[in-house]
Amino acid sequence: MSEVLTRREGAVLTITLNRPDVLNALDLAMHRGLAAALAEAAKADVRAVVVTGAGRGFCVGQDIAEFPEHPAAVGELLRTQFNPNIRALRDLAKPVIAAINGPAAGAGLAIAMACDLRLAATSASLVPAFLGIGLVPDSGLSWTLPQLIGAAASFEWLVFGRKMTADEAAARGLVTRVVDDAALAQEAAAFAADLAARPTAAIGMTKRLLQDAATRSLPAQLDEEARLQALAAAGDDFAEGVAAFREKRPARFTGR
Repeated sequence: MSEVLTRREGAVLTITLNRPDVLNALDLAMHRGLAAALAEAAKADVRAVVVTGAGRGFCVGQDIAEFPEHPAAVGELLRTQFNPNIRALRDLAKPVIAAINGPAAGAGLAIAMACDLRLAATSASLVPAFLGIGLVPDSGLSWTLPQLIGAAASFEWLVFGRKMTADEAAARGLVTRVVDDAALAQEAAAFAADLAARPTAAIGMTKRLLQDAATRSLPAQLDEEARLQALAAAGDDFAEGVAAFREKRPARFTGR
């Protein structure tokens, strides 16, 4: 059995974490499978990505059965397995949607938060989990979560570790949309197909602008906007967008 499955439908790649018997807890094979899937997602002909879980769960974080015994090895596991995948996920120059089909906890929650948009099944739940066992948040959660809900709200949730329902997550801006469990896969596929038909290069540059804005001054951000706008204006999608506007027809973007 492959711990991570990939499926292509047109320009959309769906990545499925596939250890349903343990709610897709992360083991070494899954870390490696996810790395391979994200490398596939980086290909130019993939224009949108969906990340989901098999069975009843999205991902409940690191498999405790494979948790290192030596404290120093915990940091090494993060550096060599978790962190490269989070970086690869954030570096994808295309939209990434988490289809949260059940519990997302610990590093599984971090994976969902590292995606650009999140759809959640009605039965989905979000749990930080880390401080409940005396650990700090990892897998980028201390970076992504404050960007979504602010530092104070992030601190409160991380410290108390309360389970959040899908509806509450949507109300707090963590989830884009809540859908019926049976409709999640279809909704995510349709959402991704819509995004894949949009100007992919410009989407990737928009991601980069938003991701780096907090570390730049306004003058530096204005300079970066100008630099990337010149690149976008040189692209085929800009020419197509202008032509479609003038001809009063839908644009047919190619992602270039």
